Amino acid sequence: MNIVSLSGGKDSTAMLLMMVEKGIKIDKILFCYTGKEFPEVYPHLQQIQDYIKPYGLEITVLKSDKSYDWYMYEYKSKYGKNKDKKGLGWASFKVRWCTGYLKTAIINNYLSQFKEPIYEYVGIAYDEPQRIKNYKNHIYPLVEWKMTERDCLDYCYSKGFDFFGIYKHRKRASCWCCPLQNLKSLETLYLYNKDLWEELKLMDKKSNNQFRFDYSVEELEEKFKKKFEGAS
Repeated sequence: MNIVSLSGGKDSTAMLLMMVEKGIKIDKILFCYTGKEFPEVYPHLQQIQDYIKPYGLEITVLKSDKSYDWYMYEYKSKYGKNKDKKGLGWASFKVRWCTGYLKTAIINNYLSQFKEPIYEYVGIAYDEPQRIKNYKNHIYPLVEWKMTERDCLDYCYSKGFDFFGIYKHRKRASCWCCPLQNLKSLETLYLYNKDLWEELKLMDKKSNNQFRFDYSVEELEEKFKKKFEGAS
């Protein structure tokens, strides 16, 4: 069984479109909803669905019973040193609970119903070898086709997918509130997504840990203000 893992970003979109173009067998297309995707991702997914429908394909949306916010503010562990601590707080490089609970666990649970061998097609670009994991059932067609991130974006654009402007100012379209994104991405969020930035500040105030080890969201705001006020 061939499973396509679709995030809604340029790489997984390019992978899916090219698999369709090449006539590669696709049994399921899975998208995990976290509720923290950039708003533009949802109409983009609808655009993909409209494109693949004539091929008899459809996107299956998977969603956790518990929301991102519930895990962040309400979850209580029953074991370990954090027993009974309320909320997981912001994710870190060591504890990426958001990926674990809202994506990996949800996909694994869904796939457990199938008895036949499963091959998961993952959209990692040719110039991202550090992200490749040696799982025997994972296939990385973009690496095989030597498609870089730039190649993927150009290919999507050539097919009429402009992601409703997500990539106009940013390089990636992962969850907008991710504390693991680099400072350049956060700067872009501050400059071009004021509503999301305000929500990020509220989230940081409610969290039981700081947004990043080096900055709170408010400290980042002061940093960005100084940078752009000084440049004006």
